[in-house]
Amino acid sequence: MRLDTLTLLAALTPYALGYPKFTTPAAGASVAAGTISVAWENSGSPAISTLSTYTLTLIVGGNDAATQLPLTAIEADGDFTTGNTASGAVTAGLAGSTTNGFFLKMVSVSSDGGTITTYSDRFTMTGMTGTTAATYLTAVTALDGATAGPALVDDVSTDTATTAAAAAADEYTVPYNLQTGLTKYAPMQPIPGTKITAKTYSAMYPTSAYTVATTYLAAASIVITVTESQTFSASSMENTAAAVANPTDDGSDMSKFLRRWKD
Repeated sequence: MRLDTLTLLAALTPYALGYPKFTTPAAGASVAAGTISVAWENSGSPAISTLSTYTLTLIVGGNDAATQLPLTAIEADGDFTTGNTASGAVTAGLAGSTTNGFFLKMVSVSSDGGTITTYSDRFTMTGMTGTTAATYLTAVTALDGATAGPALVDDVSTDTATTAAAAAADEYTVPYNLQTGLTKYAPMQPIPGTKITAKTYSAMYPTSAYTVATTYLAAASIVITVTESQTFSASSMENTAAAVANPTDDGSDMSKFLRRWKD
Protein backbone atom coordinates (compact mmCIF):
# COMPACT_ATOMS: atom_id res chain seq x y z
CA MET A 1 0.00 0.00 0.00
CA ARG A 2 1.39 3.42 -0.98
CA LEU A 3 1.29 6.18 1.64
CA ASP A 4 0.63 9.73 0.62
CA THR A 5 3.59 12.05 1.33
CA LEU A 6 1.53 14.41 3.47
CA THR A 7 0.13 11.52 5.47
CA LEU A 8 3.64 10.26 6.14
CA LEU A 9 4.85 13.68 7.27
CA ALA A 10 1.86 14.06 9.56
CA ALA A 11 2.58 10.69 11.11
CA LEU A 12 6.20 11.63 11.79
CA THR A 13 5.56 15.14 13.13
CA PRO A 14 4.76 14.14 16.74
CA TYR A 15 8.16 12.48 16.96
CA ALA A 16 10.18 15.41 15.62
CA LEU A 17 12.36 17.00 18.27
CA GLY A 18 11.90 20.56 19.44
CA TYR A 19 15.16 22.33 20.29
CA PRO A 20 16.44 25.85 21.05
CA LYS A 21 17.52 27.84 17.98
CA PHE A 22 19.69 30.86 18.81
CA THR A 23 18.59 34.26 17.54
CA THR A 24 21.04 36.44 19.51
CA PRO A 25 23.95 36.91 18.91
CA ALA A 26 23.39 36.81 15.16
CA ALA A 27 25.78 35.13 12.74
CA GLY A 28 28.88 37.28 12.22
CA ALA A 29 27.84 39.78 14.91
CA SER A 30 30.35 41.75 17.00
CA VAL A 31 29.80 41.46 20.75
CA ALA A 32 31.78 43.58 23.19
CA ALA A 33 33.48 41.97 26.18
CA GLY A 34 31.53 42.50 29.40
CA THR A 35 27.93 41.35 29.53
CA ILE A 36 26.68 39.08 26.73
CA SER A 37 22.95 38.72 26.05
CA VAL A 38 21.61 35.49 24.54
CA ALA A 39 18.17 34.68 23.10
CA TRP A 40 16.67 31.66 21.38
CA GLU A 41 13.40 30.41 19.91
CA ASN A 42 11.72 27.06 19.45
CA SER A 43 12.56 24.99 16.40
CA GLY A 44 10.74 21.76 15.64
CA SER A 45 7.92 19.88 17.28
CA PRO A 46 6.98 19.05 20.00
CA ALA A 47 7.47 22.41 21.69
CA ILE A 48 10.59 23.42 23.56
CA SER A 49 8.57 22.84 26.74
CA THR A 50 9.65 19.18 26.55
CA LEU A 51 13.08 20.40 27.71
CA SER A 52 13.65 21.14 31.38
CA THR A 53 17.08 22.56 32.30
CA TYR A 54 20.19 23.63 30.42
CA THR A 55 23.79 24.79 30.67
CA LEU A 56 25.05 27.59 28.41
CA THR A 57 28.77 28.02 27.72
CA LEU A 58 30.84 30.42 25.61
CA ILE A 59 33.30 28.54 23.37
CA VAL A 60 36.24 29.60 21.21
CA GLY A 61 37.71 27.40 18.48
CA GLY A 62 36.69 25.13 15.62
CA ASN A 63 33.66 22.97 14.94
CA ASP A 64 35.41 19.78 16.06
CA ALA A 65 35.20 18.99 19.77
CA ALA A 66 38.99 18.54 20.02
CA THR A 67 39.55 22.16 18.91
CA GLN A 68 36.98 23.82 21.18
CA LEU A 69 37.91 25.63 24.38
CA PRO A 70 35.14 26.45 26.94
CA LEU A 71 35.77 29.98 28.21
CA THR A 72 33.01 30.73 30.70
CA ALA A 73 29.61 29.49 31.81
CA ILE A 74 26.96 32.03 30.79
CA GLU A 75 24.36 29.96 32.65
CA ALA A 76 25.43 26.94 34.72
CA ASP A 77 21.95 25.89 35.88
CA GLY A 78 19.34 27.34 33.52
CA ASP A 79 15.62 26.53 33.55
CA PHE A 80 13.49 26.77 30.40
CA THR A 81 10.44 27.74 32.44
CA THR A 82 12.00 31.15 33.16
CA GLY A 83 12.01 32.22 29.50
CA ASN A 84 14.10 32.13 26.34
CA THR A 85 16.87 34.59 27.25
CA ALA A 86 20.01 34.53 29.37
CA SER A 87 22.94 36.84 30.06
CA GLY A 88 26.34 36.54 31.68
CA ALA A 89 29.71 38.19 32.13
CA VAL A 90 32.61 37.64 29.74
CA THR A 91 35.98 38.71 31.16
CA ALA A 92 38.17 40.42 28.57
CA GLY A 93 41.26 38.41 29.49
CA LEU A 94 39.77 35.01 28.66
CA ALA A 95 40.89 35.01 25.00
CA GLY A 96 41.87 37.19 22.06
CA SER A 97 39.42 38.92 19.68
CA THR A 98 39.37 36.22 16.99
CA THR A 99 37.02 37.07 14.08
CA ASN A 100 34.05 34.67 14.09
CA GLY A 101 35.96 32.50 16.54
CA PHE A 102 33.26 32.36 19.22
CA PHE A 103 29.96 30.52 19.59
CA LEU A 104 27.58 29.31 22.30
CA LYS A 105 26.99 25.73 23.38
CA MET A 106 23.70 24.80 25.07
CA VAL A 107 23.18 21.36 26.59
CA SER A 108 19.46 20.87 27.25
CA VAL A 109 17.99 18.06 29.36
CA SER A 110 14.85 16.46 27.93
CA SER A 111 11.99 15.55 30.26
CA ASP A 112 11.75 12.30 28.26
CA GLY A 113 15.36 11.42 29.07
CA GLY A 114 18.73 12.30 27.57
CA THR A 115 20.09 15.60 26.32
CA ILE A 116 20.24 17.63 23.14
CA THR A 117 23.23 19.88 22.43
CA THR A 118 22.76 22.92 20.20
CA TYR A 119 25.23 25.57 19.05
CA SER A 120 24.83 29.16 17.98
CA ASP A 121 26.24 30.70 14.83
CA ARG A 122 29.73 32.14 15.10
CA PHE A 123 30.40 35.71 16.13
CA THR A 124 33.29 37.98 17.15
CA MET A 125 34.07 39.09 20.70
CA THR A 126 35.60 42.59 20.60
CA GLY A 127 37.69 44.20 23.31
CA MET A 128 39.24 40.90 24.35
CA THR A 129 42.73 41.33 25.82
CA GLY A 130 43.78 37.72 26.39
CA THR A 131 45.56 35.19 24.19
CA THR A 132 44.00 32.28 22.31
CA ALA A 133 46.21 29.19 21.95
CA ALA A 134 47.38 28.27 18.44
CA THR A 135 45.33 25.04 18.39
CA TYR A 136 42.05 26.97 18.52
CA LEU A 137 43.18 29.81 16.24
CA THR A 138 44.24 27.35 13.54
CA ALA A 139 40.86 25.61 13.71
CA VAL A 140 39.02 28.93 13.25
CA THR A 141 41.26 29.96 10.35
CA ALA A 142 40.54 26.64 8.62
CA LEU A 143 36.83 27.56 8.48
CA ASP A 144 37.70 30.40 6.07
CA GLY A 145 35.25 32.91 7.53
CA ALA A 146 32.24 30.57 7.81
CA THR A 147 29.76 31.58 10.49
CA ALA A 148 27.92 28.27 11.01
CA GLY A 149 28.52 26.64 14.36
CA PRO A 150 28.90 22.89 15.07
CA ALA A 151 26.06 20.53 14.20
CA LEU A 152 23.30 19.64 16.66
CA VAL A 153 23.92 16.53 18.80
CA ASP A 154 20.76 14.53 19.63
CA ASP A 155 21.26 12.26 22.65
CA VAL A 156 17.63 12.14 23.73
CA SER A 157 16.78 8.80 25.34
CA THR A 158 13.95 7.27 27.36
CA ASP A 159 16.52 5.88 29.78
CA THR A 160 16.63 8.16 32.84
CA ALA A 161 20.00 6.72 33.83
CA THR A 162 21.36 7.93 30.49
CA THR A 163 19.94 11.38 31.20
CA ALA A 164 21.75 11.64 34.51
CA ALA A 165 25.00 10.33 33.06
CA ALA A 166 24.91 12.75 30.12
CA ALA A 167 24.14 15.72 32.36
CA ALA A 168 26.95 14.75 34.73
CA ALA A 169 29.39 14.25 31.86
CA ASP A 170 28.77 17.80 30.67
CA GLU A 171 29.83 19.12 34.08
CA TYR A 172 33.36 17.87 33.43
CA THR A 173 33.70 20.19 30.40
CA VAL A 174 33.16 23.39 32.45
CA PRO A 175 36.49 24.92 33.57
CA TYR A 176 37.02 24.24 37.29
CA ASN A 177 37.23 27.89 38.32
CA LEU A 178 33.91 28.64 36.56
CA GLN A 179 31.88 26.00 38.41
CA THR A 180 29.55 26.83 41.28
CA GLY A 181 27.93 24.82 44.05
CA LEU A 182 29.18 22.49 46.77
CA THR A 183 30.39 19.83 44.34
CA LYS A 184 32.96 20.51 41.63
CA TYR A 185 34.00 18.33 38.71
CA ALA A 186 37.48 17.65 37.34
CA PRO A 187 38.18 16.13 33.89
CA MET A 188 39.65 12.67 33.40
CA GLN A 189 43.37 12.47 34.16
CA PRO A 190 45.33 12.13 30.89
CA ILE A 191 47.55 9.13 30.17
CA PRO A 192 51.13 9.97 29.12
CA GLY A 193 51.99 9.03 25.55
CA THR A 194 54.69 6.59 24.54
CA LYS A 195 56.84 9.27 22.92
CA ILE A 196 57.30 13.05 22.94
CA THR A 197 56.22 14.60 19.63
CA ALA A 198 55.64 18.25 20.59
CA LYS A 199 58.32 20.75 19.55
CA THR A 200 56.75 23.79 21.22
CA TYR A 201 54.33 24.31 24.07
CA SER A 202 51.17 26.33 24.63
CA ALA A 203 48.73 26.68 27.52
CA MET A 204 45.71 24.36 27.39
CA TYR A 205 43.53 26.84 29.30
CA PRO A 206 43.60 30.62 29.88
CA THR A 207 45.19 31.88 33.07
CA SER A 208 42.87 32.29 36.05
CA ALA A 209 42.25 35.63 37.71
CA TYR A 210 43.04 35.86 41.41
CA THR A 211 42.89 38.34 44.29
CA VAL A 212 45.57 38.46 46.98
CA ALA A 213 44.01 38.00 50.42
CA THR A 214 44.73 40.81 52.88
CA THR A 215 42.56 39.40 55.69
CA TYR A 216 41.59 35.95 56.90
CA LEU A 217 39.38 34.14 54.39
CA ALA A 218 36.19 32.28 55.17
CA ALA A 219 36.24 28.50 55.48
CA ALA A 220 36.22 26.58 52.22
CA SER A 221 32.71 25.94 50.93
CA ILE A 222 33.46 23.15 48.45
CA VAL A 223 32.40 19.80 49.88
CA ILE A 224 33.87 17.43 47.29
CA THR A 225 35.59 17.35 43.91
CA VAL A 226 34.55 14.50 41.61
CA THR A 227 37.07 13.42 38.95
CA GLU A 228 35.75 11.82 35.76
CA SER A 229 36.27 8.05 35.74
CA GLN A 230 39.35 6.81 33.92
CA THR A 231 38.61 4.72 30.84
CA PHE A 232 42.20 3.61 30.31
CA SER A 233 42.89 -0.02 31.20
CA ALA A 234 45.85 -2.37 31.06
CA SER A 235 46.14 -6.13 31.18
CA SER A 236 48.93 -8.56 32.02
CA MET A 237 49.60 -12.26 31.52
CA GLU A 238 51.89 -14.90 32.91
CA ASN A 239 55.23 -15.45 31.19
CA THR A 240 55.10 -19.15 30.28
CA ALA A 241 58.66 -19.36 28.89
CA ALA A 242 60.85 -21.93 30.64
CA ALA A 243 63.53 -20.62 32.98
CA VAL A 244 67.12 -20.64 31.72
CA ALA A 245 69.18 -23.51 33.16
CA ASN A 246 71.92 -22.83 35.72
CA PRO A 247 75.44 -22.47 34.31
CA THR A 248 77.58 -25.66 34.20
CA ASP A 249 81.23 -26.18 35.05
CA ASP A 250 82.54 -26.20 31.50
CA GLY A 251 85.98 -24.82 32.26
CA SER A 252 85.11 -21.33 31.07
CA ASP A 253 86.15 -18.17 32.86
CA MET A 254 82.59 -17.79 34.19
CA SER A 255 82.72 -21.32 35.66
CA LYS A 256 86.01 -20.52 37.36
CA PHE A 257 84.52 -17.32 38.73
CA LEU A 258 81.48 -19.13 40.16
CA ARG A 259 83.67 -21.84 41.81
CA ARG A 260 85.38 -19.16 43.87
CA TRP A 261 82.18 -18.64 45.85
CA LYS A 262 81.45 -22.30 46.60
CA ASP A 263 83.56 -22.19 49.78
